[in-house]
Amino acid sequence: MKHGKKYVEALKSYDKLAQYDKEEAIALVKKLSTAKFDETIEAHIRTGCDGRHADQQIRGAVVLPHGTGKQVRVLVFAKAAKADEAEAAGAEFVGAEELVPKIQGGWLDFDVVVATPDMMGVVGRLGRVLGPKGLMPNPKAGTVTMDVTKAVNDIKAGKIEYRLDKTNIIHVPIGKASFTEEQLADNFQTLMDAIIKAKPSAVKGQFLKSVTIAPTMGPGVKVNPMKLS
Repeated sequence: MKHGKKYVEALKSYDKLAQYDKEEAIALVKKLSTAKFDETIEAHIRTGCDGRHADQQIRGAVVLPHGTGKQVRVLVFAKAAKADEAEAAGAEFVGAEELVPKIQGGWLDFDVVVATPDMMGVVGRLGRVLGPKGLMPNPKAGTVTMDVTKAVNDIKAGKIEYRLDKTNIIHVPIGKASFTEEQLADNFQTLMDAIIKAKPSAVKGQFLKSVTIAPTMGPGVKVNPMKLS
């Protein structure tokens, strides 16, 4: 894979094979964020799970104390009083069956989907569209709920979802390059605490195989996983 001049220069400024303490890694990542826009800082966590087994799946959500730095557009599937609640809480889009053909037609101008349980029959018809994009509401993530006010408020406050991908890695944003080191450290530790707590009992051996944080356009910095658990 060919990288740009800034990326190559950034690689020379630190030991990419070393494992750093959390604070050192975050300070380094901020220095490696040299793009002209406010880069997202992401954590990439490789686990010892085997996602092919149902009892080794990891999926959940956590509210980052300082948010993600991103404006999140929320779509809520709800009716009557619950639809009114969602609008009052600040959801950008609220609706029911009438949204199905619109989404099937390619409309995806939202980042998170919330649904009341009674609407999941309707939302289920959108599985082929929302599923591959990770947008299907899920009770474990708190996005299938009758408490739509709390769901929307949490999402707006910086709630993020984490789950294993097909390679048993979790990819999650922890903030922006413009955040202070302390804000990024708080967000990162809150995420790691949640993931460690979510460790499936069926997983044997080392749970955190590797932990890397990286800016959108820059190289990753390894964090010592032994100092996170």
